[in-house]
Amino acid sequence: MRRRTRTLAAAVLTAIVVGGTAGWAFTGTQTPVTGPPPGTASWRADTSLGRPLPDPVTSTPRQTAAFFADLTDEQRQQLVRRHASVVGNLDGAPPALRYEANALAIRAGHDPRYRHLAGAGRQILAFDPRGRGQVAEVFGNLTKTQHVSVVVPGSDIDASTFDRTKDRDGALAGMARSLRAATGNRTAVVAWAGYTTPVGLGLDAATGRLADAGADRLTRFTRGLEAAGVAEPALFCHSYGSVVCGLAAHEVRVSDIVVFGSPGMRAHNEAQLHTRARVWAAKDPSDWISKVPNVELAGLGHGADPTDPDFGARRVDASDAHGHTGYLAPGTASLRAFAAIAEGDVR
Repeated sequence: MRRRTRTLAAAVLTAIVVGGTAGWAFTGTQTPVTGPPPGTASWRADTSLGRPLPDPVTSTPRQTAAFFADLTDEQRQQLVRRHASVVGNLDGAPPALRYEANALAIRAGHDPRYRHLAGAGRQILAFDPRGRGQVAEVFGNLTKTQHVSVVVPGSDIDASTFDRTKDRDGALAGMARSLRAATGNRTAVVAWAGYTTPVGLGLDAATGRLADAGADRLTRFTRGLEAAGVAEPALFCHSYGSVVCGLAAHEVRVSDIVVFGSPGMRAHNEAQLHTRARVWAAKDPSDWISKVPNVELAGLGHGADPTDPDFGARRVDASDAHGHTGYLAPGTASLRAFAAIAEGDVR
């Protein structure tokens, strides 16, 4: 009984302590954004090409890629003009076409929070203004490089905080830029804020509800990259993002899964992830995540610490990183190791 009480207390503590990269207020629960992108009804009703358009829900990314490959340039442009918000989020569509479509959708939305995302040179691979907003941005040439990485963020990241200037190394776009720079800009990196993240402290951060929804979206996103001819990516998963990656591990087709500042992956060990990818884990000595009990009880907590030797992941040196968001800070051992993984230079 005493042991059960200690475990329950640890689970409650997890609910209190597990948080994100910013925003320490207690908050209500978030409603995950799921389903097809805005404008889908109009897309489904469009018969202008004399053939059905690929359904965003039922068509696979491979079917979507085959559909666009069969179109003329003018037909593709017609769809971008008529259905920018759908084309911009259609997994399997050509990345360059998605960049163009999302720039149009962002400008047409007239929301001042997102206007900067349509700036010159930005490559927005996904944009959904619903809820707090979701966005994915590409740094580098996604279709012409042999090495691609996808950075999956933790709590408090959305379209408005995606590239905040405060805590640049901890902001998602800053992490992606830092990782690419550490590879000598030889890789492409996707900053993927493509799921509804928890906000602040509360039950969302201590349960897997939002991670479940995020895992589905991450799986489809990575399959869309594959269908579009993009090299098999490596996943870099921060904080609560590592829960997302853990739940998606058995379905995503990736070379590596790297978790850092992780509260757990909803698995007792690497074998339970059921992935062929190499699994890596990093945690620096000053990261507050170490105070989070690694338990899972009645839906609370995220399970074993991936950096525990018994978990079975490959350990990444993070001894000189600082805090919960310093793993990709320039000059750190963890960033150097992450860059080597991103370039496929480790075995």
